[in-house]
This record gives sequence, C-alpha cells and structure tokens, in this order.
Amino acid sequence: MAEKTGLRARLSRWASSGPDLHAEQLRREIGDQAEHTISEAPDRAQVTVQGQLRTVTLRPRGGVPALEAELDDGSAVLVVVWLGRRQITGIAPGRNLRVTGRIGVFEGVRSMYNPRYELLP
Repeated sequence: MAEKTGLRARLSRWASSGPDLHAEQLRREIGDQAEHTISEAPDRAQVTVQGQLRTVTLRPRGGVPALEAELDDGSAVLVVVWLGRRQITGIAPGRNLRVTGRIGVFEGVRSMYNPRYELLP
C-alpha cells in the first residue's frame, strides 16, 4: 500500500508541474530571440514578441469575421486578432510565431490587432 502512495505522490507532482515545465521550456526556447517577453512588453508601444500558438478560433466581432489566437511565450498569454480573416495558412495550434504590433487591453485581456507576423520553424 505504501508503494501506491509513493507512486500517487510522484504522479501528482508530475501532473501538476506539467504546465510549469511547458512554460519554462517555452521561455528557454524563445527567451534570447524575442525583443520582449509578453509579460514585459509595454502596452501601446510598437513591440515584437514571439511564442507558440495555443488556440486558434474563428470569432466574429461586430458582424466581421475575426481569426483569434492565443500566443504563449511561457511568461504570459497574448490574444492576437486578425480582423476580416476566416483563416490564415500556417496559423494553427502548436505553431511558433513572431508578431509585431501594439498591445492594448480590451475587456481586461491583453490583445494585439492585425499584427505583422512571421511563421517560425
């Protein structure tokens, strides 16, 4: 029985540290290449950040199609929105991406609208 408890404890630690390990791995991969981390990037200033896309969703805004994606660099998540687009070739979950634009806070969420983007390997 003690063996199961030890195994449960190890599995619990492994499961709970998964997101932390993923964030740390993203910071290591992206850290030296980006101008700013998402968490440190100033609002309303032209910045370049990069990370990995977690989700990509078609979410109309005001009757206009909008492609919305969550960009994660391990420090924070930035919502990237392309207005008037239903899809963009290469923009998919798990893809590494570099975006340039201005970050604003809309409805309490840090977002970047219609950024220039570069698909990364």
